Amino acid sequence: MKRYRVVVVGMGKRGMHHATTFHANPRFEVVGICDIDEKRLADAAPKLGNPKTSKDGAALSKELKPDIYCFCTLPHLRMPFIQQGIDCGAKLIAFEKPVAISSAEGLQIKQALEKAGVKAVVSHQHRYGEHYKKVKEIIASGAIGRVNTVYGTATGWAAHMLSHLIDYTCWFNDYTPAEWAMAQAAGRGKLADLHTSPDYVAGVVHFANGVRGIYDCGAGAPDVPEVDCKKEQKLWWRKCRMGAQGSEGFAEVITNGGWRAVTKSGGYQSGPGNMDYVEDMPPYIQQMADWLDNDRQVHPCAFANAYRGFEIMSALYRSAAEGGQVALPLTGGADEIALLKAKVPDRRVLFSIPESAKEFPA
Repeated sequence: MKRYRVVVVGMGKRGMHHATTFHANPRFEVVGICDIDEKRLADAAPKLGNPKTSKDGAALSKELKPDIYCFCTLPHLRMPFIQQGIDCGAKLIAFEKPVAISSAEGLQIKQALEKAGVKAVVSHQHRYGEHYKKVKEIIASGAIGRVNTVYGTATGWAAHMLSHLIDYTCWFNDYTPAEWAMAQAAGRGKLADLHTSPDYVAGVVHFANGVRGIYDCGAGAPDVPEVDCKKEQKLWWRKCRMGAQGSEGFAEVITNGGWRAVTKSGGYQSGPGNMDYVEDMPPYIQQMADWLDNDRQVHPCAFANAYRGFEIMSALYRSAAEGGQVALPLTGGADEIALLKAKVPDRRVLFSIPESAKEFPA
C-alpha cells in the first residue's frame, strides 16, 4: 500500500502533535520539517526519523514534493502557506483551525483550493474522543427524538474555541446549512492577542432544517462545573459543553468531563471521556491516508465542513460588529476583526467564573 510523503511546517506544540503522529503511522513518511526556530528543528528531527530540516517552508516543500503539506501556524498566517502547499504539488493540505481570521481570506483560500483541485482538512480533532463519538451516536440513532436545538459553550475565547463549538454542533446536525446568524460581543483584551477575537461572543444561528444553534464563548460563558480547574488552571480551557436537545431527550459532551444523555427509551445515561491528543490524533491522521486512497472516503474534517462552520463564525462576528441578522451563506468577504475593533465597546469584559480573570486581564 502506498506510503505518503509529508512535510510539516511549524514545530510548536500542535506541529509536533501532527508530526509525531504522522511518523508513528506506517502509511506516512515525514520527509521534511520547517520552523524559523533552529532549536525547535534540532530537537524535533531525531524524534521524527531525522527528516530534512529548513527554515524556508516554500523551498523545502518544492524540493521534496510531498503528498501532504501540513502547517501549524498562528491564525493570521494562512493564505501564504496554502499557496505553498498548492505550489509544491501536494495532494492534501492539512492545517489548524480556524480556517482564517477574516472571511475575505477564507474565501480566497476556498477559491484557491477549488481551482487547484487540492484536498484539505482542518484540525477539529476533538471529535475523535470516545465521549464525542458517543454523543453523535445517540443523536444519530434518533434516541432523543427530533433535534430542535444544538448548543456549545466554552470559557476559552473565540479565536481558540468557537470554531470547535460550531464544528461539532454542526456535526450533530449533520452539517445542515445555516440560513442566518445574530450575535453580540464584549471585551477588547483579546483583540490585541495573536489569537484575535473579542473576549466574549454570544449568538444564535438558524439552520435550514429549523434547528436553532446557541453559542456562548469566552469570558462571559457559563461555568462547566464538571471540569474542576482549581488544581490545574490549564483545565480552564476544557470547560466546554456541546450537545443537542430533541423532542424526547438530550445528549451532550463535556470536553474534560465525559458525556451524558436522557433518551426516550434508556432514561439517564452517562460515561467517561477526556480530551487526549494521544488518543484523538491517530484517527485524524489515518483518515488522511484513507481519503487519498479513495475519493469516496471523505475525511470528516474536510475543508468543506470546516468552511461551513467558518462562515457561521464570520457571520456571528459581523452581526456583533454591525448589528442585526447576517444571511448565510456569505456572498462576499470582509475583515471581521477590523469591524470588531472599530465597534466593540472599550469596557472590560464581565466574568462568569473567577478563574477567567487570570485569562482576561484588564
